[in-house]
Amino acid sequence: MAKTESILAVDIGNDSLKIAEFVYPAEGGIILEKFAFAEYGGDLKEDELLESLSLSFKNTLSENGFKAKRVNLSISAQSSFLRFVKLPPVGEEESRVRQIVEYEAKQNVPFPIEEVIWDYQLIKSAETEAENEIEVVFVVVKNDLIKQMTQIIEDAGKEIALIEVAPTACFNSARANGIGESDCEMILNIGSRCSSLIFIDSGRFFVRTIPIAGYSITQQISKEFGIPFADAEEMKRRHGFVALGGAYEEPDSEVAATVSKIVRNVMTRLHGEINRSINVYRSQQKGKKPSKLWLTGGSSVMAFTPRFFSEKLRIPVDYFNAFQVVSLSPEIDKESLGDLAHMYSEVIGLGLRFITVCPIEISLIPESLKRLHELKQKIPYFYASAFSVLLCLAITFFGFSRQKKLEENRVEMAKTMVNKTTMLLTDVKNAIRDLQNSRKDYEHAQKIISERVNWVDLLNEIQNLLPDKVWLTQFKGSGSGTATSTHEADRPGPGSLFPVFGAPPRRSSPGSASVPKTSSEINWIQVEGHSLLERHSDSLEEQFKERLIKSPFFTNNIEEVKTVYFLPAMGDNNITSFKMEIKLKKPIRK
Repeated sequence: MAKTESILAVDIGNDSLKIAEFVYPAEGGIILEKFAFAEYGGDLKEDELLESLSLSFKNTLSENGFKAKRVNLSISAQSSFLRFVKLPPVGEEESRVRQIVEYEAKQNVPFPIEEVIWDYQLIKSAETEAENEIEVVFVVVKNDLIKQMTQIIEDAGKEIALIEVAPTACFNSARANGIGESDCEMILNIGSRCSSLIFIDSGRFFVRTIPIAGYSITQQISKEFGIPFADAEEMKRRHGFVALGGAYEEPDSEVAATVSKIVRNVMTRLHGEINRSINVYRSQQKGKKPSKLWLTGGSSVMAFTPRFFSEKLRIPVDYFNAFQVVSLSPEIDKESLGDLAHMYSEVIGLGLRFITVCPIEISLIPESLKRLHELKQKIPYFYASAFSVLLCLAITFFGFSRQKKLEENRVEMAKTMVNKTTMLLTDVKNAIRDLQNSRKDYEHAQKIISERVNWVDLLNEIQNLLPDKVWLTQFKGSGSGTATSTHEADRPGPGSLFPVFGAPPRRSSPGSASVPKTSSEINWIQVEGHSLLERHSDSLEEQFKERLIKSPFFTNNIEEVKTVYFLPAMGDNNITSFKMEIKLKKPIRK
């Protein structure tokens, strides 16, 4: 019996998840086995949205018992960049076409090409063929978004088989249902954060993303009534409908009347964008006048929406039911599905990608995943190759077993060679060990040499940290701090500032920048110096301390910056003397 295939189709909107599990019997066709709908967004921030999406996806999978391993995924049009361009004729060489399309993508995409994943599709049209041109649509999505979506799918124990954007999935679904075969028809998907207007003109494809949708209505309600976003969303769902306008009587509820007017205002703005899109399509793409509008999306179900657009556009308007090409499993709750059918056009398009070649075959799978998929497809061939190798080995072993006597002498000779090789291997191992020891000594010496520059960096840092009118007369390092009190021997003697003030200054010993031999590392430095005292100014020594604890070279603990002694200015002398011990953040080896 032939194996039955299955796929999980997942459409990730800006605030909701649409999931369906399709089964593909061996005799052909596509069967909807299970479906689920979950909301996760609302007015969350971007980082909160990802966490909420991941949790909602896992919960929806476990609650509905989806079993399919592979996932076909579509992401919102708002998260992608679609552009239609016309190219000069380049023949049928695919590499040449991709080279030119990549150049056009670099010119049009508002991100560096290295930061995005993109794909393109050639679109046939009578006008462009007559002009000997190629019309191309390319779709671009940022790498980070694809990685985030892939991580969410894989964290739930599934594997990505396909990634595309919602408009292309909806277009494939519409074409499978016979929309736009001979006339120009439109599909308006009114979602949460954006609306997608798709033109299907005798097989041609054009789409425009409009940033006006259900979220715009909720925002206006929240602003009008001064209520939180969640309350405004609930009010929209309870009272929302498109006001009829004109001489029609308003509802008795003042709230419902206000909400309906807000809805009509937003829908009027959306209608203006639709008219603008039609003009662009007809003038730039040489398309025909649309003859019908199909509605999809969660925000399209508000009462009187079809009537509103029918009056404004003066063409028939109806809801798009994409399930006409899908069989339903007996376990499907048809009533629940009927309530959600208008939102599943993208999901049906994802399901069709598995079973047939669709008009738009965009794939935004990262190269790493593509290589993984190719490897998995080759696994059966690897098994066949391994079996062939084992079979050859078995035949070879059988042949050699019959020549056992003949090979005994060769075995003895081989043993002799092995013994010689073993001796050589021992010598090689000893040589490698000596090399490793020498390398360790070399690396140790190299490390010591490289650390010499630490003193230069340290002295430069101290020089940069010294306040104006502060100078140092002595600097040395030690393994540990030793100053616990002030001794007379530590205090500066007469004339310690300049010879002109008295006796010659004390000279530091030649080893004043070294440390005791008993320590292998320098953890503390001792500095002595002077400052010029000015009236109405903070202590320069305290400024020096504050700068030291902010430096990356020294401790940030004020307790580990010690004042050994401080000799204030006396009489007419405005020179202070001080000695400090400062702990290093990172010890310096000798």
